[in-house]
Amino acid sequence: MPGGHASDAGRTPGRVARGLGPLRLYRRLLAEYGELDWWPAEGPFEVMVGAVLTQRTAWANVERALEALKAAGVDGPAALLALPPARLEELVRPSGTYRQKAARLRALFAVVESSGGMRAFLSLPPAELRRRLLAVRGIGPETADSIVLYAAGGRVFVVDAYTRRLLGRLGMGVGAEGYDRVAAWFVRGLPGDVGTYRNAHAVIVEHCKRRCRSVPLCGGCPLAGECPSAVEG
Repeated sequence: MPGGHASDAGRTPGRVARGLGPLRLYRRLLAEYGELDWWPAEGPFEVMVGAVLTQRTAWANVERALEALKAAGVDGPAALLALPPARLEELVRPSGTYRQKAARLRALFAVVESSGGMRAFLSLPPAELRRRLLAVRGIGPETADSIVLYAAGGRVFVVDAYTRRLLGRLGMGVGAEGYDRVAAWFVRGLPGDVGTYRNAHAVIVEHCKRRCRSVPLCGGCPLAGECPSAVEG
């Protein structure tokens, strides 16, 4: 995926692409793709499990693991933690790196249970919830923010691989050190409701799946006129 060079580190997002700020970017993509129903999971527990399992794999593989967990009656933290480690690994195997992900799920839901359960954990102030999530080994900013936004309804913006690809092509590289800066840029520039943050993330994902692919399809792209990476034809 295209990314920035070291010289991009001090740039403000959006200035490179002719003043294409977060709201203008969102409105362009909203006009193209509309309101999308996303995250593709049912309920906070499934969102949290999916956020861990989707690391470095396709969502189709995560769905297979979620179906296996559901078929085994794993519908909450207590049921997951009651599984023998080998059984949990077997159930999440379709998502890849299953031993690592099973360990991360156990660590995550141990913290949830020690915090008073799902309701209490997800009711924490977003900043405190994010802090506790990031303290779990194997959970980084993207996974933490996915949980805060989609499971807890907190006002954060998820900067995923699709966001990095799109902003890179618009002229701004997003390295690991730039995650919080870019997330804050979106939060400052978009209306303050959680629904907008969710849909803005969703339309970026949709745009990158349809057009801004690894090999981009620039013809007819709603951002082509302002994208320095746009290819004619």
